[in-house]
Amino acid sequence: MKKKIHPQLFLAKVRCACGAEYEIPATKKEILVEVCRNCSPIFTGKEETKVVMGQVEKFLKRQRKTTKK
Repeated sequence: MKKKIHPQLFLAKVRCACGAEYEIPATKKEILVEVCRNCSPIFTGKEETKVVMGQVEKFLKRQRKTTKK
């Protein structure tokens, strides 16, 4: 293997917009993020699922129009 081609790893501080901070190994010394595991709705379980009603019906309506021709 070639020597000295791999990036140097640091113990990076990850700082979130919500104020949470934690450390991970990375190639940068500091990482700024907008959403982290503490405030993301996916990780906190507060995710709201938005059901778009009528999308399937719209697709079937377009499909019927093309099959009639």
